[in-house]
Formats: sequence, structure tokens, C-alpha cells
Amino acid sequence: MSPTALLDNSHYEQACDQAIAMCDGNLRSTIKALIMANEYLEAELEELQAAISAGCIPETSRSQMRSRNSAA
Repeated sequence: MSPTALLDNSHYEQACDQAIAMCDGNLRSTIKALIMANEYLEAELEELQAAISAGCIPETSRSQMRSRNSAA
């Protein structure tokens, strides 16, 4: 990340404001929602890693491969 990007954290400020607003200003609810979202994403990542280890190709990759093959 560039030094300019590190100094410009307005994106994160806006994301924080939006998350807090979605939880009606309740900071505890906001933190809880973010923890839950993070746990969901971690579980999804573990599933994808397990599928890849087992030799499975995620559906999005499969459809992209089909598109490339039909275009050729």
C-alpha cells in the first residue's frame, strides 16, 4: 500500500459510519455484526481452501473456463 493510501483513510471512515448507521448507532451491535461477518467469511474461505485441496474448481472458475473455451 502506498504512503498516500495509508494517510487517506476516508474510505474506512465512511465504512465505519455506514456500519454504525446500519446498527442504529449502537456500537456494540456494530462490533457484533462485524465479528459475525468476519466469522462467516473465514468459514467460507476454509471451505474454498478445502475444495481446492481436494482438486475441486470453484463454480465461478469453471464458468470462466467454459467461456474461454467456447470463445476459442
